Amino acid sequence: MRIAPKHFRTVFMAGAAALAALGPTMAWAGAAAPTPDKGDMAWMMTSTALVLLMSVPALGLFYGGLVRTKNMLSVLMQVFVGFSLITVLWCIYGYSLAFTAGNEFIGGLSRLFLAGTFDPATGAFSTIGTFDKGVVLNELVYVAFQATFAAITCCLILGSLVERVKFSGILLFLAFWFTFCYCPVAHMVWYVPGLDTNPADHPVGGLLANWGALDFAGGTVVHINAGIAGLVGAVILGKRIGLGREPMPPHSLTMTMIGASLLWFGWFGFNAGSALEANGSAALAFLNTYLATACAVLTWMGTEWIIKGKPSMLGAASGAVAGLVAITPAAGNVGIPGAFLIGLGVGPLCFWGVTGLKRMIRTDDALDVFGVHALGGIFGALTTGIFNDPALGGPGGSAYPGIWAQLLIQAKAVAVVVIWTAVVAAIGFYLIKWTIGLRVSEDEEREGLDITVHGERAYDM
Repeated sequence: MRIAPKHFRTVFMAGAAALAALGPTMAWAGAAAPTPDKGDMAWMMTSTALVLLMSVPALGLFYGGLVRTKNMLSVLMQVFVGFSLITVLWCIYGYSLAFTAGNEFIGGLSRLFLAGTFDPATGAFSTIGTFDKGVVLNELVYVAFQATFAAITCCLILGSLVERVKFSGILLFLAFWFTFCYCPVAHMVWYVPGLDTNPADHPVGGLLANWGALDFAGGTVVHINAGIAGLVGAVILGKRIGLGREPMPPHSLTMTMIGASLLWFGWFGFNAGSALEANGSAALAFLNTYLATACAVLTWMGTEWIIKGKPSMLGAASGAVAGLVAITPAAGNVGIPGAFLIGLGVGPLCFWGVTGLKRMIRTDDALDVFGVHALGGIFGALTTGIFNDPALGGPGGSAYPGIWAQLLIQAKAVAVVVIWTAVVAAIGFYLIKWTIGLRVSEDEEREGLDITVHGERAYDM
C-alpha cells in the first residue's frame, strides 16, 4: 500500500517533532499495511457532513437574514451555487494542487481528477496518514472533508459583496481566487512531508508549515484568507446605493439566529474533525469550540450592552461566529484555559471591528466579513502561538519553541496570507471588472437582485 500526503494540523507533542502528513507514495516496509479504522472513518464522514451543513444552509441563512428582503434569494443562490462550483473544481484539480508534493508554494497534478485514489482493477482504495504513525484513512474521505473547507472559504467572501455583485462575475472570481489563492495557501500551511519516509526522499513541504506555523483548522487558510479577499472586493466593488442615507436593516434576524446556531453545530465537524481521528485531540478541539464560542457570545453581547445600552440578537449571533472563527486555528492547539481567554477576548475585539474599525476604513463590507473573519482569524492565529505553551495549559510539549519565537512565526504566517490573498483578490476582481463586469446596474440594484438576476422572489409579495 502506498501512502498519500495528508492534511496537516501542527500539534507539537512531547518526544516528537511536528506531527505531519505521511509523505507521498511511501511503501510500508517490513510490516502489514495498516487499514482504516471504521470508527475514524465514521467520524470523518460525519464531520464532512457537518461542515456541509454549516456551509450551505447555515451560511445561507445567516447571510440571507442580514440582507434586505429583495436580495434574500440572491444570497442563497450565491452560496448554494458557489459551494457547488468549488466542490467540482476541488475534485478536478484543487485537491492535487493543495495536498500533493510540489514546491513550497503549490503542489502537483498527480491527483488530477482524483487519479490514483481508486484502482478499479484491484478494488483498492488509496489511504492517507493521520497524526498517529500507522493510522490511516481512506483518501476519498479526506478529499471530501477538505472539499467542504475549500468551498465554505470561498463562500465566506460573498458576505462582503452582497446586494450589488453580478452573479456571473462572482462565480468567475471564486474560480480564479480558489485556483490562485486558496489552493496555494492551503498547501503552504498544511502540506508537510511525513516523518515515516526516508528523509533523503522528502518532497518539499509548504512554506509556512516549514516555518512551524500552527493552524489546526483554518485560521489562516480559511478566515484570514476569505476576510481579506472580501475587504478587497468591497473596496473595488464600491458601496451599495443609498448606504448611509437609506435604512438597510436585516430583514430576518430569526433566520440569522438559526443560521448562527447551525454554524455552531456544524463547526464541531470543522474543528474536531480536523483531528482526523476519533481521539483525545478531537475531544479537546470539540470542547474548545463549544467553550470559546459561548464565551464570545457573552463578551460581544456585554460590550454592546454597555456601549449601546441594549443587548441585541444580532450581536449575540455575531459573537458566536467571532468565537468560532478565533478558536479555529487554536482548537486542538490550546488547552481549556486558552479557549476561555480566546473566546473572552475576541468578542469585544470583533465588536470594535464591525463598528469603530469599519467606520475608520469607510468601506461597505456589507456583512462584516473582514471585521469578524479576518480580525477574529488574526486574533486566533496569534493567540494560538501563545496558548500552545504547556506552561499555559497547551499541548505544545517539549517541541514548543517559546512564546516569543512561536508568536513571531504566527505573525509571519499571518502577514504572508494577508499579502498573498490581497494581491490575488485585487487581480481577480479587477480582471472581472474590466471584462464581463463586476456590479449590476443601478436599476437592477434598486429593484433587487432576486427578481432582476434570478427571476424569482424569496417571498410572496
